[in-house]
Amino acid sequence: MADQTSKTGFATRAIHGLEHARQPEGALNPPLYLSSTFTFDRVEEGAAMFAGERPGHFYSRVSNPTLSALEERFAALEEAESSLCFASGMGAITSVFWTFLSAGDEVIADKTLYGCTFAFLHHGLSRFGVKVIHVDMTDPAAVAAVLSEKTKIVYFESPANPNMRLVDIAAISTIARNVGAKTIVDNTYCTPYLQQPLKLGADIAVHSATKYLGGHGDLIAGMAAGSADDMMQVRVEGLKDMTGAVMTPLTAHQIMRGLKTLDLRMDRHCASAQEIAERLEAHPLVKSVSYPGLKSFAQFALAKRQMRAPGGMIALELNTDIGGAMHMMNALTLIKRAVSLGDADSLIQHPASMTHAAYSKEERAEHGISDSLIRLSVGLESARDIWADLESALGTLKATSTAPKAA
Repeated sequence: MADQTSKTGFATRAIHGLEHARQPEGALNPPLYLSSTFTFDRVEEGAAMFAGERPGHFYSRVSNPTLSALEERFAALEEAESSLCFASGMGAITSVFWTFLSAGDEVIADKTLYGCTFAFLHHGLSRFGVKVIHVDMTDPAAVAAVLSEKTKIVYFESPANPNMRLVDIAAISTIARNVGAKTIVDNTYCTPYLQQPLKLGADIAVHSATKYLGGHGDLIAGMAAGSADDMMQVRVEGLKDMTGAVMTPLTAHQIMRGLKTLDLRMDRHCASAQEIAERLEAHPLVKSVSYPGLKSFAQFALAKRQMRAPGGMIALELNTDIGGAMHMMNALTLIKRAVSLGDADSLIQHPASMTHAAYSKEERAEHGISDSLIRLSVGLESARDIWADLESALGTLKATSTAPKAA
C-alpha cells in the first residue's frame, strides 16, 4: 500500500482512491447499489463466494459494491491494507472488540474515553467475563506494568474525548506488541489527514465517520482500518454475525462525498481552532484551555511529533462554577448547543451531563473529566464570527454578579 499511495497526495486519494478506472456508464461517482442481495449465474459461483474461494458480492450484510468503493478509498487514506464500513462509530468499536475477545481476556484502556465506549467496556464486556483495566496511558511505563498474557487489546483515543489528552501511539504500540496484544486507536478527532495510527505502529484505527469524515452532521457511520487479515476476520465475525452493524449504501455514498473535501475542511477547522484557542487562553474569565496547538499544552511536543496539525477540538474551563458555565453556553447565538463534533457548524456541549453522563461523578473525577469542563468543536464559519459569539457570551457572564446555579 505504501508504494502505491506514495505516488499520489492525500487529496488525490480522497477523491479518486487508488483505482482510477472508469465508472459504469461513465459516471463520475461510484454507483449507488441499493440491493440487499446479488444473483449468481450458476450455483457453483455462489457456493465459491460463500466458501471464500472467489471474490464477489452475495449479500449486503457482508459486502456491497458501494461500500467496497468507500473501503478501498478509506484504506488508501489510512495507508492500511484494508478497511471496513459500519453503521456507527460504536458499531465499528463493538464489532472489532467482539471479534478479538473471549471470556477471560483482558483489555487495557486509557483513563479517558468517550462515554459510550466507557459504557460498552463496563456495562457490556464486563458482563461476559472480559476484564477491563484503566491506566494513565500518558505514562507508557504504567501500561507495561499491567500487561499480561491475558491482555488481548490495548485501546485508547488520541486526542482523548473530551479533555484532549494525547497518548504516544508508537510507544504504546511497541509495548503492546511485546505481549501479542492488538493496539486499537480511536482516530476520530484527527482523521487520517492529521494522524495515521497504523504508520505509528497501531494495529487497527477506528472512527466515528459521523464526525469529520462525513463532515456535515447528516449521517451516522463508522469505519475501521487495519491489515487485510484483521479486517476480514472482523467482517465475517464481528460485523456479519455479532453486531450486524451494517452501513447503508447511501451513507457510504455521502461519506465519499465528504472525503473529497476532507483536507480542505480540516485545514480550516485547525486554523480557526488555533485562533480561538489562543484568544480563549488570553481571556480573563477562562481558567484553562486544552488544545494541542498551544505551547502551554502539556504534550505540545508529542502533538508536533505525531499529528500533522492540532485539530478542531478545544476543551476549556471557566473561572466560575458549573452554573456559570451553563449560563455562558446558553448565551451563545451562533455556536450550537449540541453533542457530536466535526460538523461545518460550531458545536458546544457539557460532557459531564451529556456525552460522558455514563460515568458516575466519582468515575469522572478519577478519569479527568471535571464537572466544569466544556467541549468546543470549532466549525467552518468565519473565525472572527465564532470568537465574537464566544466573547459576547463570556461578557454576559462577567456582567452577572452571581452565576446561576445548575438545576
